Amino acid sequence: MECRGASPYEQITSPLLDLMTPSDYRSRPPRHSGLVRNILATGLCAICAAMLLTGCGTEPPNGARSAPAVVEEGRAIRVETLVLEPTVFRDIIQLTGSVEAFDDARLSAQTSGTVVTVEPLGTYVRNEGTVAQINPSVPESAVSQASAIVEAAEAQFRLARENLTRNEPLFADSVISAIEWESVQAQYNQSRANLAQAEAALEQARTTLAQTRIVAPFDGTVEEHFVEPGEQVTPGMTVARLINTRRVKVVSGVPERYAADILPGTPVHVSFEAYRGNRIEGLVSFVGRAVDPQSRTFPIEIVINNPDGTIKPEMVARVEVTRETIENALVVPRAAVIRTENGHIAYLIENRDGIPTAVQRNFVPGPDFGAYVVATNLQPGDEVIVLGQSRVTDGDRIEIATRHSTSREMSIEQPEVPMDR
Repeated sequence: MECRGASPYEQITSPLLDLMTPSDYRSRPPRHSGLVRNILATGLCAICAAMLLTGCGTEPPNGARSAPAVVEEGRAIRVETLVLEPTVFRDIIQLTGSVEAFDDARLSAQTSGTVVTVEPLGTYVRNEGTVAQINPSVPESAVSQASAIVEAAEAQFRLARENLTRNEPLFADSVISAIEWESVQAQYNQSRANLAQAEAALEQARTTLAQTRIVAPFDGTVEEHFVEPGEQVTPGMTVARLINTRRVKVVSGVPERYAADILPGTPVHVSFEAYRGNRIEGLVSFVGRAVDPQSRTFPIEIVINNPDGTIKPEMVARVEVTRETIENALVVPRAAVIRTENGHIAYLIENRDGIPTAVQRNFVPGPDFGAYVVATNLQPGDEVIVLGQSRVTDGDRIEIATRHSTSREMSIEQPEVPMDR
């Protein structure tokens, strides 16, 4: 039996076949096991040959070397910037209020009776004009009766006065006794009292008659009916509503944290959803002194002239109260400021060899108003990255997609405070 060393073919395939073949299969090889091993060995040799050819290249002809890979230069990062300019910065509180008519009255009956007429809705009634009329027949009869009683009392009074005048010298000459004189005086005093009582009753009857007219306490428009002609009313029953919208007031509630900022005369802007873009300037006319324990707000009122009547009672108004005004402020969106372990930073744009480049700059924040912050260490003309700053680092090339500029006036709106209904 000839013994010889393993061939290179066997040195490559044998370990791999040992790994791929279970131990019991190797100990008891089945029929045709040699053929299976040869097929597997041939496939493994083909794989190894391909790996060797791939990993080992040949020198290019004429001793030339392969060219190195070209590394593409980094692309500029697209950002949006803001050029800082001094601006008038206003901190505004947003409130929601409701409109109330400055003159708004529910007119009530002052006497009993049947309603005869009520002015139609929308009728403009002058001050002291009649809004509704209660049937005056009964009060008119009372006035006539009282007038007759007054006339009778006046006749009795005249007679008693003449009797007193005629008997006074007789008593002085002792022609009549003291008892008779006292009787004459008593008749005179009684007739005078009866006359006064009759005159008072007449005045009361006339007042009752006047109360059958429900009059307007101010110039206004009939807005609502609560009774109709033919209905019976009693004193205190509401008959009609009269409003005057030539002047209205907007009532709103301000959170108590702004109590030190809102005073009478504070400038405000009022706008209405129904009239988009129509902003009305005004001043706070009233500031409440008590805080509502439920809503923790205090009331304010703004009086607005409304000659054409376009602003209607119960409309919802948006009230913008100017809390603070800063002149010549450099304002940066809060999103442009990045907080770090050492403070705050912002990225500015500098031109280096004509190429816009991001430059990291320490940022010292000033007053903070909602989504904006006042910059205290930047200069007018500085260009701050306001969008895309999270993707840049110091020294990156920048492509400015949009360059914004600060408006000459900025209004920063605090979160809206809903109306307390």
